[in-house]
Amino acid sequence: MADDKAPATAQSGAGTARSEPTASHHDGRPATTAMLKAYAHPLRRRIAKSVAGRGHARAADVAADLGVPANAVSFHLRVLAEAGLIEEAPEHARDKRDRVWKSTAESWNVGSPEHPIADEELGGVLMNALADDHLEMLRRVMAWAPEYVSGRDPVVHGTFTQANLRLTEDEFKDIERRIHEIIKEVEDAHDPDDPDTRIWSLDIVAADDRI
Repeated sequence: MADDKAPATAQSGAGTARSEPTASHHDGRPATTAMLKAYAHPLRRRIAKSVAGRGHARAADVAADLGVPANAVSFHLRVLAEAGLIEEAPEHARDKRDRVWKSTAESWNVGSPEHPIADEELGGVLMNALADDHLEMLRRVMAWAPEYVSGRDPVVHGTFTQANLRLTEDEFKDIERRIHEIIKEVEDAHDPDDPDTRIWSLDIVAADDRI
């Protein structure tokens, strides 16, 4: 499923109206050093994605998802919360002792000209880690794609989409804004109890011909 304009099959992550990073101009709060440090940790990124994918989760839920001890998950959840990447969701708690977590309801920027990165070295570590995550997802899609194009697997599990466009910077920014609006609209309308629900990862990467 790799062509110039294949239909994109998308998920929610690592970013929409959830706490997810972007190195682009997309609106969002500028990252603090605490945010960069927290999200640069590979297990904490997996934990944050598990919480986002579930909508809300307890440490035991995330531990079951990732095969990690619940006490270790609890520690990393607190680090993510202290950095402002997740927050408690008392509306989903069974009682006052029940700690339930959800992603904060906004995206964030690794850095931008308007808000230069707080720690450039740490930001570089994070961006390299995010690139590794992206490449791992791409490898999974490319490993599965022969099963789909051969007809052995009729179920869509991913896509690889490319498009070459002649646009001004303002037109490109408008496309990015509209993509995020569509993602949020679909996510808000989704029934989390639908048994066909799966967690999808959607990475959006773009480059002009000057870099």
